[in-house]
Amino acid sequence: MEKTIQNTVLITGGAGFIGSNLTEYFLASGWKVIGLDNFSTGHRHNVTDFLSNQNYKLIEGDIRNIEDCNLAVEGVDYVLHQAALGSVPRSINDPITTNDVNVSGFLNMLVAARDARIKRFVYAASSSTYGDSEGLPKVEEVIGKPLSPYAITKYVNEMYAEIFSKTYGLETIGLRYFNVFGRKQDPKGAYAAVIPKFVTQLMHYESPVINGDGNYSRDFTYIDNVIQMNYLALTSQNPEAMNTVYNTAFGDRNTLNDLVKCLKQYLSELDPKIADVEVVYGVNRAGDIPHSLASIQKAKNLLGYDPKYSLQAGLKEAVTWYWNNLK
Repeated sequence: MEKTIQNTVLITGGAGFIGSNLTEYFLASGWKVIGLDNFSTGHRHNVTDFLSNQNYKLIEGDIRNIEDCNLAVEGVDYVLHQAALGSVPRSINDPITTNDVNVSGFLNMLVAARDARIKRFVYAASSSTYGDSEGLPKVEEVIGKPLSPYAITKYVNEMYAEIFSKTYGLETIGLRYFNVFGRKQDPKGAYAAVIPKFVTQLMHYESPVINGDGNYSRDFTYIDNVIQMNYLALTSQNPEAMNTVYNTAFGDRNTLNDLVKCLKQYLSELDPKIADVEVVYGVNRAGDIPHSLASIQKAKNLLGYDPKYSLQAGLKEAVTWYWNNLK
């Protein structure tokens, strides 16, 4: 009887929002998973349930340390590189640390993956790379100039990945995430993402503050769409799909006013008093782009990407999770 080969994937940033969701999915799919995290933004409670799984190993380390990277890739077939310091405002306040993690750390992981002869390196890129490009929808081959230090770091990642593909033969795929949301996303901290922050504020009858007039729009992308995209990028056998970048989104856009309206509707079904919470409007945030909408045609054509969750469908799932876990 032929023995099934079990693949091993390293997930950097494995205790973070996206990383821990990917870990859960790949473990459930029968993969061996190694998680690498320094817990600067990730949380131990995100990986607690995995620690008893014989197919899971946690390495507490930092991608800025090449020794930690080399240790993490030992015996690994594939890498899902999620570790990064997110947030445009954080990068504006502290560009040096953002660059150290997102550029130097990324380069460390590429070198470690090259030296370990990793089969494929899939990494979290960002829609911020489109910068001041005004055309909609965003198409992978047309970008503008970056509008923040964070955006610069994510664009540099793409350039380094391309060089490592051409120079060293390392298979790479970059996934330009568009406003990912869902279970396990942290609502706390100065740089919390807008959806979990708004949900927890509304649950406590606090007024959410929208930057600007609420007409800025985003391609909000539910976590299960992102998981599908990572799996397809990691397992695709299409040679034409390699060594490039893909938009990872739903392919629709909603304004922040639309978002809050949906949140209030779904939350007020659980607590009618939430319907009466007022929304507050503030100033626009530095480095923000007005509108974002992804073309997902390239991912559909080359990877077979077929996202199942619209903003509304994803919000219903996310609101239920937050209600049960954070109330």
